[in-house]
Amino acid sequence: MTRLNLVLLLAVLASSLYLVRTQYESRRLFVELERARAEAHRLDVEHDGLQVQQRAQATPLRVEKLAKEKLQMRTATPAITQYVTYKEPVAPVQKTQGAAASVGVTSADRPPLGVRAPSGGSAAREAASVGAISQ
Repeated sequence: MTRLNLVLLLAVLASSLYLVRTQYESRRLFVELERARAEAHRLDVEHDGLQVQQRAQATPLRVEKLAKEKLQMRTATPAITQYVTYKEPVAPVQKTQGAAASVGVTSADRPPLGVRAPSGGSAAREAASVGAISQ
């Protein structure tokens, strides 16, 4: 019976030591969790502040002021604006000999070089009927 009591006493001591260790670990982890939550809250507040600051820095008035002061830029006015226009190139008129010239097809009826004539157009039909279009 003394052996049984001694074994039970050792089991109770081991169980109590394990319980104390588990409670200590639980408290340590809880404190670590609270620190992490506090750090997350601090970072959230800092992030919100930085977003507000970023929005304040990017206002159109501030950007325009910095462009004028630091980059020496100025607003565009009609007096300093140069307008560029595009003119389509004019294809030179070529004198042709042969069936196309005799039918009355002029260079104005033909598309510019490198451009395909639309199929079914009157100029294409007229030229095809006399055999001027050869591919």
